[in-house]
Amino acid sequence: MNVLPRRTAVIVFLCFASAYFLSALVRAVTATLAPVLNEEFGLSARNLGLLAGGYFLGFSASQLPLGNWLDRHGPRKVLLCFLGIAVLGCIAFSMATSFTTLMLARVLCGVGVSACLMAPLTGYRRWLTPTTQLRANSWMLMTGSLGMLASTLPVQWLLPHLGWRPLFWGLAGLLALSMLLIYLVVPAWQQAPVVASDGPAPAAGYAAVWRHPYFRRMVPIGFCSYGGMVAMQTLWAGPWMVRWLATRRWRRPPACLSSTCACCALSGAGACSPPGCSAGGSMWTGSSPGGCR
Repeated sequence: MNVLPRRTAVIVFLCFASAYFLSALVRAVTATLAPVLNEEFGLSARNLGLLAGGYFLGFSASQLPLGNWLDRHGPRKVLLCFLGIAVLGCIAFSMATSFTTLMLARVLCGVGVSACLMAPLTGYRRWLTPTTQLRANSWMLMTGSLGMLASTLPVQWLLPHLGWRPLFWGLAGLLALSMLLIYLVVPAWQQAPVVASDGPAPAAGYAAVWRHPYFRRMVPIGFCSYGGMVAMQTLWAGPWMVRWLATRRWRRPPACLSSTCACCALSGAGACSPPGCSAGGSMWTGSSPGGCR
Protein backbone atom coordinates (compact mmCIF):
# COMPACT_ATOMS: atom_id res chain seq x y z
CA MET A 1 0.00 0.00 0.00
CA ASN A 2 1.32 3.41 -1.04
CA VAL A 3 -0.88 5.90 0.87
CA LEU A 4 -1.14 9.31 -0.77
CA PRO A 5 -0.76 12.57 1.17
CA ARG A 6 -4.06 14.15 2.14
CA ARG A 7 -3.90 17.00 -0.39
CA THR A 8 -2.93 14.68 -3.25
CA ALA A 9 -5.65 12.20 -2.29
CA VAL A 10 -8.30 14.93 -2.42
CA ILE A 11 -7.17 16.08 -5.87
CA VAL A 12 -7.07 12.50 -7.18
CA PHE A 13 -10.57 11.91 -5.81
CA LEU A 14 -11.92 15.05 -7.51
CA CYS A 15 -10.46 13.95 -10.86
CA PHE A 16 -12.01 10.50 -10.58
CA ALA A 17 -15.28 11.98 -9.34
CA SER A 18 -15.53 14.30 -12.35
CA ALA A 19 -15.34 11.32 -14.69
CA TYR A 20 -17.90 9.34 -12.72
CA PHE A 21 -20.24 12.34 -12.57
CA LEU A 22 -20.13 12.60 -16.35
CA SER A 23 -20.59 8.85 -16.79
CA ALA A 24 -23.79 8.92 -14.72
CA LEU A 25 -25.00 11.93 -16.70
CA VAL A 26 -24.34 10.13 -20.00
CA ARG A 27 -26.15 7.06 -18.71
CA ALA A 28 -29.35 8.87 -17.76
CA VAL A 29 -29.47 11.80 -20.19
CA THR A 30 -31.30 9.88 -22.92
CA ALA A 31 -34.31 9.56 -20.60
CA THR A 32 -34.61 13.35 -20.63
CA LEU A 33 -34.02 13.43 -24.38
CA ALA A 34 -36.57 10.69 -25.13
CA PRO A 35 -39.33 13.09 -26.35
CA VAL A 36 -36.86 14.94 -28.58
CA LEU A 37 -35.41 11.75 -30.02
CA ASN A 38 -38.88 10.32 -30.52
CA GLU A 39 -39.94 13.41 -32.43
CA GLU A 40 -36.86 13.55 -34.65
CA PHE A 41 -36.38 9.84 -35.35
CA GLY A 42 -39.91 8.51 -34.80
CA LEU A 43 -38.78 5.99 -32.19
CA SER A 44 -41.24 3.51 -30.74
CA ALA A 45 -41.29 2.26 -27.16
CA ARG A 46 -39.36 -0.80 -28.35
CA ASN A 47 -36.69 1.43 -29.92
CA LEU A 48 -36.38 3.43 -26.72
CA GLY A 49 -35.92 0.23 -24.74
CA LEU A 50 -33.24 -1.00 -27.14
CA LEU A 51 -31.52 2.37 -26.98
CA ALA A 52 -31.35 2.11 -23.20
CA GLY A 53 -30.25 -1.52 -23.41
CA GLY A 54 -27.46 -0.68 -25.86
CA TYR A 55 -25.69 1.37 -23.22
CA PHE A 56 -25.86 -1.42 -20.66
CA LEU A 57 -24.87 -4.01 -23.25
CA GLY A 58 -21.60 -2.19 -23.86
CA PHE A 59 -21.18 -1.48 -20.16
CA SER A 60 -21.66 -5.08 -19.04
CA ALA A 61 -19.62 -6.65 -21.84
CA SER A 62 -16.44 -4.96 -20.60
CA GLN A 63 -16.80 -5.77 -16.89
CA LEU A 64 -15.24 -9.25 -16.87
CA PRO A 65 -11.95 -8.32 -18.58
CA LEU A 66 -11.92 -4.93 -16.83
CA GLY A 67 -10.90 -6.34 -13.45
CA ASN A 68 -7.88 -8.11 -14.90
CA TRP A 69 -6.82 -5.04 -16.86
CA LEU A 70 -7.09 -2.81 -13.79
CA ASP A 71 -4.91 -5.12 -11.71
CA ARG A 72 -2.35 -5.38 -14.49
CA HIS A 73 -2.21 -1.86 -15.93
CA GLY A 74 -3.66 0.34 -13.18
CA PRO A 75 -6.58 2.77 -13.01
CA ARG A 76 -5.02 5.68 -14.88
CA LYS A 77 -4.03 3.84 -18.06
CA VAL A 78 -7.22 1.76 -18.25
CA LEU A 79 -9.57 4.65 -17.50
CA LEU A 80 -7.92 6.90 -20.07
CA CYS A 81 -8.34 4.25 -22.77
CA PHE A 82 -11.98 3.69 -21.90
CA LEU A 83 -12.82 7.40 -21.65
CA GLY A 84 -11.40 7.88 -25.13
CA ILE A 85 -14.06 5.42 -26.36
CA ALA A 86 -16.71 7.40 -24.44
CA VAL A 87 -15.64 10.61 -26.20
CA LEU A 88 -16.01 8.87 -29.57
CA GLY A 89 -19.42 7.54 -28.50
CA CYS A 90 -20.71 11.00 -27.57
CA ILE A 91 -19.46 12.47 -30.85
CA ALA A 92 -21.05 9.62 -32.81
CA PHE A 93 -24.34 10.11 -30.95
CA SER A 94 -24.36 13.83 -31.75
CA MET A 95 -23.86 13.05 -35.46
CA ALA A 96 -26.37 10.19 -35.65
CA THR A 97 -28.87 10.23 -38.50
CA SER A 98 -30.76 6.98 -37.81
CA PHE A 99 -31.73 4.65 -35.01
CA THR A 100 -28.91 2.25 -35.94
CA THR A 101 -26.23 4.91 -35.50
CA LEU A 102 -27.86 6.03 -32.24
CA MET A 103 -27.73 2.45 -31.00
CA LEU A 104 -24.09 1.93 -31.95
CA ALA A 105 -23.13 5.23 -30.34
CA ARG A 106 -24.86 4.25 -27.10
CA VAL A 107 -22.97 0.94 -27.05
CA LEU A 108 -19.72 2.90 -27.43
CA CYS A 109 -20.76 5.20 -24.59
CA GLY A 110 -21.51 2.21 -22.38
CA VAL A 111 -18.12 0.67 -23.04
CA GLY A 112 -16.36 3.99 -22.57
CA VAL A 113 -17.71 4.80 -19.12
CA SER A 114 -17.66 1.23 -17.79
CA ALA A 115 -14.43 1.83 -15.85
CA CYS A 116 -15.43 5.13 -14.25
CA LEU A 117 -16.33 3.52 -10.92
CA MET A 118 -14.17 0.40 -10.74
CA ALA A 119 -10.96 2.22 -11.71
CA PRO A 120 -11.18 4.66 -8.77
CA LEU A 121 -12.12 1.88 -6.35
CA THR A 122 -9.06 -0.07 -7.49
CA GLY A 123 -6.83 2.94 -6.87
CA TYR A 124 -8.37 3.77 -3.51
CA ARG A 125 -7.62 0.24 -2.34
CA ARG A 126 -3.90 1.02 -2.57
CA TRP A 127 -3.70 4.79 -2.16
CA LEU A 128 -6.06 5.40 0.79
CA THR A 129 -6.25 4.09 4.33
CA PRO A 130 -9.12 1.65 5.06
CA THR A 131 -11.29 4.22 6.85
CA THR A 132 -10.72 6.79 4.11
CA GLN A 133 -11.61 4.19 1.48
CA LEU A 134 -15.08 3.80 2.97
CA ARG A 135 -15.75 7.53 2.82
CA ALA A 136 -14.31 7.87 -0.69
CA ASN A 137 -16.41 4.98 -1.98
CA SER A 138 -19.57 6.53 -0.51
CA TRP A 139 -18.73 9.92 -1.97
CA MET A 140 -18.18 8.35 -5.38
CA LEU A 141 -21.68 6.86 -5.30
CA MET A 142 -23.05 10.23 -4.21
CA THR A 143 -21.26 11.86 -7.15
CA GLY A 144 -22.96 9.41 -9.51
CA SER A 145 -26.36 10.32 -8.04
CA LEU A 146 -25.59 13.99 -8.63
CA GLY A 147 -24.68 13.18 -12.23
CA MET A 148 -28.05 11.49 -12.77
CA LEU A 149 -29.74 14.49 -11.17
CA ALA A 150 -27.86 16.81 -13.52
CA SER A 151 -29.32 14.89 -16.48
CA THR A 152 -32.85 16.04 -15.64
CA LEU A 153 -33.75 19.72 -15.14
CA PRO A 154 -30.35 21.19 -16.13
CA VAL A 155 -30.50 19.32 -19.42
CA GLN A 156 -34.10 20.46 -19.97
CA TRP A 157 -33.03 24.05 -19.40
CA LEU A 158 -30.18 23.75 -21.90
CA LEU A 159 -32.12 21.97 -24.65
CA PRO A 160 -34.05 25.02 -25.98
CA HIS A 161 -30.82 27.04 -26.13
CA LEU A 162 -28.35 24.45 -27.43
CA GLY A 163 -30.22 21.47 -28.85
CA TRP A 164 -29.38 17.87 -28.10
CA ARG A 165 -26.59 17.48 -30.67
CA PRO A 166 -24.40 20.33 -29.31
CA LEU A 167 -25.17 18.97 -25.84
CA PHE A 168 -23.38 15.73 -26.68
CA TRP A 169 -20.51 17.65 -28.22
CA GLY A 170 -20.23 19.43 -24.89
CA LEU A 171 -20.26 16.11 -23.01
CA ALA A 172 -17.48 14.86 -25.27
CA GLY A 173 -15.44 17.98 -24.45
CA LEU A 174 -16.00 17.58 -20.71
CA LEU A 175 -14.97 13.93 -20.87
CA ALA A 176 -11.81 14.92 -22.74
CA LEU A 177 -11.07 17.53 -20.04
CA SER A 178 -11.56 14.86 -17.38
CA MET A 179 -9.09 12.64 -19.26
CA LEU A 180 -6.51 15.42 -19.18
CA LEU A 181 -6.93 15.92 -15.44
CA ILE A 182 -6.62 12.19 -14.77
CA TYR A 183 -3.50 11.98 -16.94
CA LEU A 184 -1.85 14.87 -15.08
CA VAL A 185 -2.86 14.04 -11.50
CA VAL A 186 -3.47 10.31 -10.98
CA PRO A 187 -0.30 8.43 -9.93
CA ALA A 188 1.23 5.76 -12.10
CA TRP A 189 0.47 2.15 -11.19
CA GLN A 190 3.11 -0.16 -9.80
CA GLN A 191 2.64 -3.89 -9.71
CA ALA A 192 2.23 -5.24 -6.20
CA PRO A 193 5.15 -7.44 -5.12
CA VAL A 194 4.47 -11.16 -5.23
CA VAL A 195 4.53 -12.62 -1.72
CA ALA A 196 5.61 -16.24 -1.43
CA SER A 197 3.08 -18.46 0.31
CA ASP A 198 3.17 -22.06 1.50
CA GLY A 199 -0.55 -22.53 0.85
CA PRO A 200 -2.20 -23.31 -2.48
CA ALA A 201 -2.23 -20.51 -5.04
CA PRO A 202 -5.58 -18.78 -5.53
CA ALA A 203 -7.56 -20.03 -8.47
CA ALA A 204 -7.31 -17.91 -11.59
CA GLY A 205 -10.43 -16.77 -13.42
CA TYR A 206 -13.99 -16.17 -12.32
CA ALA A 207 -15.10 -19.74 -11.64
CA ALA A 208 -14.52 -19.39 -7.89
CA VAL A 209 -16.68 -16.26 -7.83
CA TRP A 210 -19.55 -17.92 -9.72
CA ARG A 211 -19.45 -20.91 -7.38
CA HIS A 212 -19.48 -18.85 -4.20
CA PRO A 213 -22.84 -19.15 -2.36
CA TYR A 214 -22.94 -15.47 -1.40
CA PHE A 215 -22.61 -14.44 -5.04
CA ARG A 216 -25.39 -16.82 -6.05
CA ARG A 217 -27.68 -15.39 -3.38
CA MET A 218 -27.05 -11.82 -4.51
CA VAL A 219 -27.52 -12.39 -8.26
CA PRO A 220 -31.37 -12.49 -8.18
CA ILE A 221 -31.48 -9.38 -5.98
CA GLY A 222 -29.21 -7.42 -8.28
CA PHE A 223 -30.90 -8.69 -11.44
CA CYS A 224 -34.49 -7.96 -10.35
CA SER A 225 -34.26 -5.03 -7.93
CA TYR A 226 -31.46 -3.05 -9.52
CA GLY A 227 -32.68 -3.92 -13.01
CA GLY A 228 -36.12 -2.53 -12.19
CA MET A 229 -34.64 0.65 -10.77
CA VAL A 230 -32.48 1.20 -13.86
CA ALA A 231 -35.47 0.60 -16.13
CA MET A 232 -37.37 3.35 -14.31
CA GLN A 233 -34.41 5.72 -14.40
CA THR A 234 -33.65 5.33 -18.08
CA LEU A 235 -36.09 5.20 -20.98
CA TRP A 236 -38.78 2.68 -21.59
CA ALA A 237 -40.45 1.75 -18.28
CA GLY A 238 -41.70 5.24 -17.39
CA PRO A 239 -43.48 6.06 -20.67
CA TRP A 240 -44.80 2.49 -20.88
CA MET A 241 -46.34 2.64 -17.40
CA VAL A 242 -47.89 6.05 -18.01
CA ARG A 243 -49.48 4.78 -21.23
CA TRP A 244 -50.61 1.53 -19.60
CA LEU A 245 -52.10 3.19 -16.53
CA ALA A 246 -53.88 5.77 -18.66
CA THR A 247 -55.85 2.97 -20.33
CA ARG A 248 -57.00 1.52 -17.00
CA ARG A 249 -59.43 2.80 -14.42
CA TRP A 250 -56.80 4.88 -12.62
CA ARG A 251 -56.94 8.43 -13.86
CA ARG A 252 -53.89 9.65 -11.98
CA PRO A 253 -50.95 7.82 -13.59
CA PRO A 254 -48.28 10.31 -12.43
CA ALA A 255 -49.07 9.60 -8.75
CA CYS A 256 -49.04 5.83 -9.31
CA LEU A 257 -45.85 6.13 -11.28
CA SER A 258 -44.18 8.17 -8.54
CA SER A 259 -44.97 5.48 -5.98
CA THR A 260 -43.57 2.80 -8.26
CA CYS A 261 -40.40 4.82 -8.84
CA ALA A 262 -39.92 5.20 -5.09
CA CYS A 263 -40.34 1.45 -4.59
CA CYS A 264 -37.80 0.72 -7.33
CA ALA A 265 -35.33 3.19 -5.82
CA LEU A 266 -35.70 1.64 -2.37
CA SER A 267 -35.33 -1.88 -3.72
CA GLY A 268 -32.24 -0.81 -5.63
CA ALA A 269 -30.75 0.65 -2.46
CA GLY A 270 -31.44 -2.64 -0.73
CA ALA A 271 -29.68 -4.51 -3.51
CA CYS A 272 -26.61 -2.32 -3.18
CA SER A 273 -26.53 -2.59 0.64
CA PRO A 274 -27.09 -6.22 1.65
CA PRO A 275 -28.01 -6.74 5.29
CA GLY A 276 -25.32 -7.82 7.68
CA CYS A 277 -22.53 -5.82 6.04
CA SER A 278 -20.60 -3.15 7.89
CA ALA A 279 -17.29 -1.38 7.69
CA GLY A 280 -14.10 -3.28 8.15
CA GLY A 281 -15.22 -6.79 7.19
CA SER A 282 -14.97 -8.90 4.10
CA MET A 283 -18.31 -9.59 2.45
CA TRP A 284 -16.99 -12.82 1.01
CA THR A 285 -15.56 -14.36 4.15
CA GLY A 286 -17.50 -12.68 6.95
CA SER A 287 -14.23 -11.82 8.70
CA SER A 288 -14.40 -9.59 11.70
CA PRO A 289 -14.88 -6.86 12.55
CA GLY A 290 -18.44 -6.57 11.32
CA GLY A 291 -18.34 -8.63 8.13
CA CYS A 292 -21.36 -10.10 6.37
CA ARG A 293 -22.59 -13.15 8.26
